[in-house]
Amino acid sequence: MGLLRSYCLPLAPAVLVLVAVAAASAPATTPLTLPSGRVLEVEVMVKDQDRAVGLMFRPSLPADRGMLFAFRSSDFHGIWMKNCRFPIDILWLDEDRRIVHVAEAVPPCKADPCPVYEPLRRASYVVELNAGQARREGAAVGETLSFQLPR
Repeated sequence: MGLLRSYCLPLAPAVLVLVAVAAASAPATTPLTLPSGRVLEVEVMVKDQDRAVGLMFRPSLPADRGMLFAFRSSDFHGIWMKNCRFPIDILWLDEDRRIVHVAEAVPPCKADPCPVYEPLRRASYVVELNAGQARREGAAVGETLSFQLPR
């Protein structure tokens, strides 16, 4: 018992530091309003390393959550499903937040290399939702999503 206590005490501050670093580096979130009026809390991915990881390794995405990728410039931003565990809907938005392309029920990657999904038009933002949610919430080409990027 004494060995366990003396071994664990030095680790406690290290664990607290790791938790604090993880919390500080977690992506910001913001409300995003879908065409149906439903509001989701989305993680905003602006850093290259955050965009590279995206939804990888997560067991699921809660129904009231999503992910928003914000890019510095409008382009044909490709998305892949490497190390993802569940299907998603992918929405590409132009600089006015209007949907320019939708990929529904994109499955997790089973091939090597993984397929890359790209829009038919340039986009400034990409939104990832649970599979089927885009159709249920009226998120179709030409519709506009509402959100403010965190500062």
